[in-house]
Amino acid sequence: MAVSAKEVKALRDITGAGPLDCKKALEQHDGDLEAAAAFLREKALKDGIKLQGKGRSANEGVIGNYLHFDNRLAVIVEVNCETDFVAATDRFKAFAKDIAMHIANMSPKYVKREDVPGDIVEAESRIHLERALDEGKPEHIAEKIVAGRLNKWYEEIVLMEQAFIKDDDKTISQYLQETVAEVGETIHIGRFQRFAIGDGK
Repeated sequence: MAVSAKEVKALRDITGAGPLDCKKALEQHDGDLEAAAAFLREKALKDGIKLQGKGRSANEGVIGNYLHFDNRLAVIVEVNCETDFVAATDRFKAFAKDIAMHIANMSPKYVKREDVPGDIVEAESRIHLERALDEGKPEHIAEKIVAGRLNKWYEEIVLMEQAFIKDDDKTISQYLQETVAEVGETIHIGRFQRFAIGDGK
């Protein structure tokens, strides 16, 4: 079917994908905007995972930052990419800004699950195991309950596993993969620091 420039623009506004990809997606889905958008998001996620899997070094980047309007809360975060060209793009800088704003709002403690110290994980596991056993659950059931509760706990403290503050249908990890697919380079979220008045007391 013929696809109009207006339809292509509408899909680009929703997904941020290139015009050719938008045109093809609309043609494949008979002009259905929602279906085409879902297809492009899935494609971006897959392409992003492929790029991240190549293990290319990411030594360029920017320091994303966020300062709350009352000057009582601020975040800085290191976001890396492969080239200074991508680091200078509005898309990459917007991603870094989004991550800083998300950290300000959601207060993660670690970037990824592997960053959580083992002794902290063990202590949290013991708490949930004792609670499950106190509830009268058999040990083999209690262990499954612990695994589920730990996953919920990781979602609270690990940045990559949190629901994105601007779109809670995706995690930060998924948002990163989509951005990787858009810019065509590996992206890493590095160190971050969140400062709030009163936290240092």
